Amino acid sequence: MSVRSGRRKRISSSRSLPRDVLHYFLACPTCPQDREIDVGRLQEVRGRLARPVSLPLVFLKAFAIVARRHPELRQCYRRWPWPHVLENDQNVAMLVVQRRYQDEPWVLWAKFVEPENTPLVEMQAKLDDYLQGPVEQTYRRQIQLAKLPTPLRRVFWWWTLNVSTKRAKRVGTYFLTTLAGQGCTIQHPANFLNSLTYGPVADGRTRLTLAYDHRLMDGVLVARALKRVEQVLNGELLEELESLVDDTSTGEAA
Repeated sequence: MSVRSGRRKRISSSRSLPRDVLHYFLACPTCPQDREIDVGRLQEVRGRLARPVSLPLVFLKAFAIVARRHPELRQCYRRWPWPHVLENDQNVAMLVVQRRYQDEPWVLWAKFVEPENTPLVEMQAKLDDYLQGPVEQTYRRQIQLAKLPTPLRRVFWWWTLNVSTKRAKRVGTYFLTTLAGQGCTIQHPANFLNSLTYGPVADGRTRLTLAYDHRLMDGVLVARALKRVEQVLNGELLEELESLVDDTSTGEAA
């Protein structure tokens, strides 16, 4: 049997933004570092909530609390007009979500400003909007950018990453992506930001990974940050979740 030739197909606009992120990721010397952490009690309390709170949001907020105390986690490296460090006063978190748009899966970013100061129930309501709202409205700017020709998109990205004062507003200061719900672990999150991920939870434990720009910080700081995230998860955030359980119980009794 003869081998048939393949046929060329246009790259869909749904892949434009991931291609752009990978383009700049390859120019950033990121290093992944992980730590096995205990979230057993946290998961037990989450399971008692009448209105579930997404686990990625809990990790997102925990990291924001740690980054508030460690300015290095809010820094980024900029090349223009000379190599320097930009330190942001705010945490701006980006959570990777997937939505279907025009019969295709799109990878998009849900933005949370200062999650360390936002109650989890408010974050969950906002995530629900990101997951259920009309894609063309909820992610209007991302869709518009994705449909531009590649040279124009790259000009926008270069300006945002290296010159614009709105870098944090547009791309965030850190992001979180996970496939734990699919039973998979991402070994090295592909992004030019500080990138957080975690794997499936088994016997109350999971592996938490932070990929960071090695030009700006070293492994000792990251090791301490990961340890601190575990402490925050089992401290401040566990208390917040327990208060939500108590609120639910009070409401039912009333």
